[in-house]
This record gives sequence, C-alpha cells and structure tokens, in this order.
Amino acid sequence: MTRPAARPDTTERLAPFVWTGLAVGAALLAAVAVGSLAGSAEVGALASRSAMDTAAVAAVGLSLTGILVPHTGRFARDGEAVVRRADRAILPVAGFWLVTTLVSILFRAADGYGRPVGTLTAGDIGLWATRLAAGRGLVLTALCALAVLGCVVARLRRPGSVPVRVLLVVALLGALTPAVTGHTGSSPDHQLAVVMVALHVGAAALWVGGLGAMLVLVARQRFLLERALPRFSRIATAGLVMAAITGVVNAALRLPGLGDLLSSGYGQLVIAKTLAIAVLGGLGGLARGRLRAGTVPVLRWAGLEVTLMAVTIGLAAALSQTAP
Repeated sequence: MTRPAARPDTTERLAPFVWTGLAVGAALLAAVAVGSLAGSAEVGALASRSAMDTAAVAAVGLSLTGILVPHTGRFARDGEAVVRRADRAILPVAGFWLVTTLVSILFRAADGYGRPVGTLTAGDIGLWATRLAAGRGLVLTALCALAVLGCVVARLRRPGSVPVRVLLVVALLGALTPAVTGHTGSSPDHQLAVVMVALHVGAAALWVGGLGAMLVLVARQRFLLERALPRFSRIATAGLVMAAITGVVNAALRLPGLGDLLSSGYGQLVIAKTLAIAVLGGLGGLARGRLRAGTVPVLRWAGLEVTLMAVTIGLAAALSQTAP
C-alpha cells in the first residue's frame, strides 16, 4: 500500500531557507574573523569566498538528496515530495551562489591589483578573470552556478526533465573549481596537489552538504529515513576518511616542516580546520545515531551542526587563499 504523502507545515517548508541563512551567516563571520586575525587576504574577498563555498556545498547536498531518497514504488509520493522541496531550496541557493561568485571575482580582482573595488574598470576585471587561473576558475564556477540554476528551473517546471545526477555533477564541478585553481596550482608537486585538493573538496562537500540536507529535509520523514540513512552513512564515512587523508597530504605538500604548523598562519589555519573537522565528524556520527534511533528531536541540534559546518567552510576558504 502506498503511504500518503506527508504535508509539510510552514516551519518545515521554511527550514531549508532558515538553515541556509544561518550557514551563510556563520561562514561570513568565520571568514571575517579569520581574515582580520591572519591578515591573509582582503576581508571582502574572504567573506565572499566563504559565502560562495557555503552555497556550493548546500547545492551539492540538496542535489544529493534526490539520489539518497527513494522516490519510486511505494515511496513515490513521499519521496517525490522531498525531492521537490530539495529542488525548491536549490533555486535560491543557486542564485545566491551565482551572485556571491560574481562578487568574489570583483573582490579578488581588487585584491590582486591592490586597489579599491570602486576604482576597477571593466577592462581590469576582464583581464584578471581571463588571464589568471584563479580568475578563469571563478568564471567557470559562475557558469556552473548558472547551469545549476537553469537545471533546477527546468526540473521545477517539468519534474524529471533533468536527471538529478546531472545536477549533482554540475554542482560538484562548481564546488571543486575554485580550490584546484587557487594556490594549489602553484604548488611544486602541481599534479598531486591538484588531485588531492579535488578529492578533499569533493569528499567534504558530499559529506557536509549531505548531512545538512538529511537533517533539514529527511529527518522527520521516518518512512524515507530508514532507506536513505544507510546510503548516506556509507557516503559520509568514505567522505570523512577521504577528507582526513587528503587534508594531511595537502598540508604535507605545502608546509616545509612540522614546525610550520605552529609558526605560520597557514599552519595555524590547518590546525583549526582539522579540529573543526574532527568535532564535526563526531557530531555527524551522533546525528546519524539519533536519526537511526529516532529518540531525540534531531532538528534541535541541527543548528549547532550546520553552524559548525559553515565555520569549517569559512576556515577552508581562508586556507585556500593563504599562501604557505
């Protein structure tokens, strides 16, 4: 027998937007604080990069929901309702991602020229965005955000017109591009560094974004959660292990020695990010246990976990723009 689709109340419908706003705000605060303390980049460039990365991770996680949640057979009505809510949430997230990427181009160009944003001409911005790898990477990210926006509009108008796997791949590509075209591109071990940072960002985006989407969209749907949680647990475990291993390799490639972990701003950011990932991994394990048991109101704890996710993304943004 097909289970009737659960009608979400107003709080549940607004939840994706509330948590997205909370995550973006926390990432911005983390970026501003770290940027002010470390002096690694202009605060505007760092804050816009943090907001951009947060939106990218949210888009990846929301896209992943359509793969994790069953929506055929007896799960059709409930599953399709969750996937539909995920698509509606991606719409403002992708729009925000596109805007923050364009803003990031402006701030990064101004930082590169060493001039205020208001003094840049269109030619200056175009030159920076086309001649430098970092600029071309951000342009590609903007195109990916625009593609995600177009795909989700098509899906909302005609469900199933764009496969959800296409949406996920495009979102992942947009999330990876800024990382592999940043300081990693100038690493002495260029090819290894690019591969490691791509694996690191991809694993973290799937793990963190998927956890956020599960907490916000699926936690209350016990009928679907029993099927989606085992799938996500495998992804989360692999993502956590991959993020940890590649993070260590990336730090080893970029730091001359262990002493630089404490003596350099880059090393201190590595330590802070490592601690945040460790705590987030512990909270993620507790969240999966609570989701499986269904004994604790998970959404009461979701704010803490989403905030920590965003702070971690803010630290990662600062790290990506800090030279060793």
